[in-house]
Amino acid sequence: MKILNTLKLLTGIVLILVLTNCQQPNKLVPGEGFINVAGGKVWYRIIGEGPETPILLLHGGPGVPSYYLKPLEALSKSRPVIFYDQLGCGKSDRITDTAMMTVEHFVNELEQVKQALGLKDYYLYGQSWGTMLGTDYYLKFPEGMKAIILSSPALSIPLWLKDADTLIATLPDSVQKDILINEQNKSFASPEYQAAIKIYYENFLARKLPWSADIDSAFSQIGQNVYEYMGGPSEFTMIGPLKDYDVTNRLREIKIPTLFITGEFDEARPSTVRYYQSLVPGAKFSIIKNAGHMTMQDNPVQNIQVITDFLNETEGK
Repeated sequence: MKILNTLKLLTGIVLILVLTNCQQPNKLVPGEGFINVAGGKVWYRIIGEGPETPILLLHGGPGVPSYYLKPLEALSKSRPVIFYDQLGCGKSDRITDTAMMTVEHFVNELEQVKQALGLKDYYLYGQSWGTMLGTDYYLKFPEGMKAIILSSPALSIPLWLKDADTLIATLPDSVQKDILINEQNKSFASPEYQAAIKIYYENFLARKLPWSADIDSAFSQIGQNVYEYMGGPSEFTMIGPLKDYDVTNRLREIKIPTLFITGEFDEARPSTVRYYQSLVPGAKFSIIKNAGHMTMQDNPVQNIQVITDFLNETEGK
């Protein structure tokens, strides 16, 4: 009888453990793989397995894969860090259907990634185009997001283009002329326009020269068709559907801790990012010194420290 009762007790304990485990969020296991989403498969990689809340990273572009975000691996000392390449670039499946090249599609894709990973509580980090995606995602799927980091934000393309005009005006007259003429003629493949792009990018995109292997890898596996269809031929010439994007009238709806990051020489100029910050109740703001748009590449030490301090504050440390 004692043996029977013992067996019943053990069976009950095992059942409780199984049910408890089923109710817990999926444990994030370091490694990489693919997730099926509408339109194909997206590649992801998880680094770190510390006890703190995981952080999910959104790269820019659209169509510039996550290689250049590699310095953010430093955040994995205390928490899982999740990288993924959005559909159409990097190690993910490529797309040609322009009906999929919309903010709405990528918002829904992100939700599929989140669900596949079993994320319940997490932080979201977006950079450049990733801030557009991240903000729209929060406004539609806020559940579980504990804080959001908007790095080098592009939350109003009309303001983005005004900033670009301001930055172009600081370049040599000959470069300004080459940009103006080729924009008027729509001769974006011309050597002069391409040379002007290079000068602009080395001043305001990534200033530390030569560019790192991370940046080279990102540009070598860019989803050029996605980038050009949604945006345009360069960072300062926007002619695609995103040219009218502006979410500033909804930033007041962000109710979670928010950090805005900008580089000292960012394409997203500090004055504009300060404006975005003013629209989000209680939002934090930080300028990364000697950095362009890719702050994590130009000044990784300060960039990581700013993010770490924000997460620690959010977690009450």
